[in-house]
Amino acid sequence: MYHAVGRRPADGVYGLSVSPGAFRTQMEILARREFTPLTTAALGEHWRTGRPLPPRPVLITFDDGYEGVHRHALPVLAEHGFAATVFVTTGWLRGAYDEGGALDTMLDWGQVRELAATGVEIGGHSHTHPQLDQLGGTALRAETVRCREIVTTELGAPPASFAYPYGYSTRRVRRSVRAAGFAQALAVGNALARRRQGPYALERMTVRRGTGAAEFARLVEGRAVARAFAVDRALTKGFAVVRGARRVGRGLRGSRPAGAPD
Repeated sequence: MYHAVGRRPADGVYGLSVSPGAFRTQMEILARREFTPLTTAALGEHWRTGRPLPPRPVLITFDDGYEGVHRHALPVLAEHGFAATVFVTTGWLRGAYDEGGALDTMLDWGQVRELAATGVEIGGHSHTHPQLDQLGGTALRAETVRCREIVTTELGAPPASFAYPYGYSTRRVRRSVRAAGFAQALAVGNALARRRQGPYALERMTVRRGTGAAEFARLVEGRAVARAFAVDRALTKGFAVVRGARRVGRGLRGSRPAGAPD
């Protein structure tokens, strides 16, 4: 899971960014080790149909939709013939739907169309990037449906895949994503994706500014994953308790009609 790719990203996204040189090195590692990148939609299709996966499959995904994905990552992906998925926050991208709040320079829709034309899958990442598990039913549906509608309008085809902002989801959120029409969705989890996780809770590993080449190689080989993300997992468990308490405290009221199913 990548976010921004850039030489001098904004402070708000710096820790979750990678430099163009580091990204190139990481893609070279995948190529040398003969991994086969897939789009998220292709992975879902393989699992639904029972067709065997290609040798050493890997997903290369980007969340949010930062401009550096087009400027820096796309040429490297094209050099290697690698598939990838970019999950866009539609209300952050530059253009008619921009509602502000982006952490750095974002893609515009012309660039998104160029990415799609090269075979990069464009998925949904909500409209305004909220913590979806903290929203009531009406707001939750608006975030997922609006995102899918905008991508469909701009690209001429509905997106098949979704990634949860911040990686947060609950059973209710996953049901809403499925109801909006997405066929599969990715969380974070900082673990290898397994079929038993189900199509709406597939886990990914975070690549950061501080992820060196040796660590990246270990992670893609599935080695030392638990140790590398031990702190992240502890924090995630704590955040889950806090978010659950917030949902109970608020009762998720105020964003849906009284008595409406949530």
